[in-house]
Amino acid sequence: MLRISLITVLLIFLGLNYYFNNSFASIGIDDFRTSQTIKRKQKIIKQNLTNYLNSVTQDGTVSVSFYNLSAVSGSDAADNKEAKLYQEGSLQAESDSYKVRTAASTYKLYLAAYLFDQRTNGDFSWTTDNIDGFDRMIVNSDNDFSENQINKYGADTLSNFMEKQGWYSSVFQTGQATKTTSYSLQLLLKDLADGTGPFKNKSDRTKLLNLMGKQNYRTGIPAGAAEADAGTTVQDKVGFLDDVNNDAGIVTLPNGQRYILVIMTNGHNQSGLSGFSRIATITKNVQKIVYGSDAGTKVIDYY
Repeated sequence: MLRISLITVLLIFLGLNYYFNNSFASIGIDDFRTSQTIKRKQKIIKQNLTNYLNSVTQDGTVSVSFYNLSAVSGSDAADNKEAKLYQEGSLQAESDSYKVRTAASTYKLYLAAYLFDQRTNGDFSWTTDNIDGFDRMIVNSDNDFSENQINKYGADTLSNFMEKQGWYSSVFQTGQATKTTSYSLQLLLKDLADGTGPFKNKSDRTKLLNLMGKQNYRTGIPAGAAEADAGTTVQDKVGFLDDVNNDAGIVTLPNGQRYILVIMTNGHNQSGLSGFSRIATITKNVQKIVYGSDAGTKVIDYY
C-alpha cells in the first residue's frame, strides 16, 4: 500500500509539474506574441505618421511636432490591453521641426512659463491687474499685458531663461518678431503636461491649462481633433500674424489617450485665420493615423 501511495504521489507530482510548465510556457508564448504585435503596430504607425508629416511639410510652409503622452490614469485607454502600444513617447514623430519660424502669439506660452517661475521666486504675484491681463493674453490672445511684461523683464533675461529650460533660446529678440520652432513648443507643452520645470506649481499649471481649454480660436487643432473623434478636448494656444497661423496644444481623446501636437504654417496666401483649416486637416489625419480603429494595420503611401 505504501509503495502504491508513493507511486500515486509521484504521478500526481509529475502531472502537476507538466501542467504548470506548459501553462507558463503558454503564457510566455502569448506574451511574446503580444509584444511582437505591439512592436509591429508601433513601427507601422510611426512609418505612416512620419511619411504623412513629410508629405505636408515638403513645400517648406509647415512644421509639425507630435508626441504621444501617457493616457489619463484610470481611463479606458490606460487599462486597455493595447496600453503598451501607446507607451509615452513611443510614437513621437516630427517633420521640419527645427526650422525657426515666426512664433506669433504662441510666444505667450513662453512668457507664461517665465512668469510662473518669477512667482515661485516671489517676483510676480496674482494681482487683480495681472489676473485680468494674463487671462486675456491666453483666452483672447490680447497683446497689451504680454508686451508690458516683455518690456519690464527684457528680451535678454527672457532668452536666458528659455535657454536654461532647454527650449529654443532666441524666442525674444529686441526689435524683432518672436521666433520659435515646433519642437521647442513641444518641449514646453511636455513640461506643462507633466508639471515639470516652471510648471511645478499645481494651481498655476491648472490655471493655464483651463485658460487654454477655453481660448477663443478653435478652428485649428480643436476642430480637427473633434472631427476625428467627437468629444475630444484640446488645451491649446494659437498664433496668427500676416500669413502665419500656428497652433500648439495638448489633446485628450474620449478614451483617455493624450498627445501633444504643434503645427506651424505660413504661405498659401494665408491671411487672418484662413490657415487654421489646414491645421485642422493635418490634426484630423494625424489623430486617425495614430489612434484610428485601423491604426498600425498597413503601411500607407502619402505621396
